[in-house]
Amino acid sequence: MTADLENIQKKLEKKLKKERFQHTLGVMYTAGALAMRYNENLEEALTAGLLHDCGKYCPAKEQIKLCQKHHIKLTSAELEAPALIHAKLGAYLAEKKYGVDNPRILDAIRYHTTGRPHMSMMDKIIYLADYIEPGRKMIPGLTEIRELSFTDIEQAVCQCAGSTLNYLEKSKHFIDPMTKQTYEYYKS
Repeated sequence: MTADLENIQKKLEKKLKKERFQHTLGVMYTAGALAMRYNENLEEALTAGLLHDCGKYCPAKEQIKLCQKHHIKLTSAELEAPALIHAKLGAYLAEKKYGVDNPRILDAIRYHTTGRPHMSMMDKIIYLADYIEPGRKMIPGLTEIRELSFTDIEQAVCQCAGSTLNYLEKSKHFIDPMTKQTYEYYKS
């Protein structure tokens, strides 16, 4: 691991709750494994994985205030489902607070919660690493998505988005249109 990554890791360990930090490490290492599998830049994947939840260090109401303060435009869907806001805030913080200027890393952080049509390989890696990291609670389909992530990443993204939609529908949670668009795009 580079000195930059170690420095970011130390800062995050102080900022995030213990469980969130452990999840972050799991995502970082899973992203690294996926990057090696798909011949992607390892350091970019580790950095995006490490920073993917850096905006989740405070409650949603505070995240909204921070977005307003920093002129980060939020959609009505994000305000309806505040659990999504940390992704945009995280991309901003990764750039402004942690010095990341790589658009591939920033986009992967920005879209790790909903995905998007036409995702880059780095976007897919972080989207899936967040879902499949080893510390995740076992849910229906997780084992299959973990396997697919290393054998057919397009199908893994499709099943991950489908599983997320299914969960949100069953639990009567608001569904961000981007999650639906991601599923529809990768389903076809």
